[in-house]
Amino acid sequence: MPASKRDHLLSTAEQLFHEQGFHATGIDRIVSAAGVVRMTLYNHFSSKEALILAVLEARHKRFLDSLDTAVAEACAGHATKALAEAHHRWLEAFSQHGCIMLKAMGEFAEHSAAIHALATRCKQDLLQRLEAAVSRDGVAQDSALARQLFTILEGSNNTVAVLGVETALGDTRDMIDMVINATMRATS
Repeated sequence: MPASKRDHLLSTAEQLFHEQGFHATGIDRIVSAAGVVRMTLYNHFSSKEALILAVLEARHKRFLDSLDTAVAEACAGHATKALAEAHHRWLEAFSQHGCIMLKAMGEFAEHSAAIHALATRCKQDLLQRLEAAVSRDGVAQDSALARQLFTILEGSNNTVAVLGVETALGDTRDMIDMVINATMRATS
């Protein structure tokens, strides 16, 4: 089968998993929504777990690419804020159903070590990107600042559902500015 069938299955499964959750979305629902037969899915993915892992990997790659592009295009001294803004843009586009990685961590904590480990690694990748951006900006105490910013950004994943995108991201921007400014003053 052409790669486009695989990509179509990934896209369809991602949308359904994100909207409905992993356990609530069965293979029959995925193949029906994708307009393919079961065998087509199993020609590309050996199991539902393999499909979930592929969906999470593909989504994570797109997320990291968006962060990396923002940081690469940032002016000197602004990599951290550029990364945070890229995270905000991602949330604006995809937050209506919560964070798919957090869903995976919650739904598979005791059911699939591979899925839980992948989702955890994805979160760790964000922290590592923050550490690199803060270091690139020349901020002292870069690990501590990166962890604080990570906590704020991850918190925004949850507050969007309660406060709405505009309010949650506005508050997140304010907190990020406060933390960065306080760190800069403390190290000057």
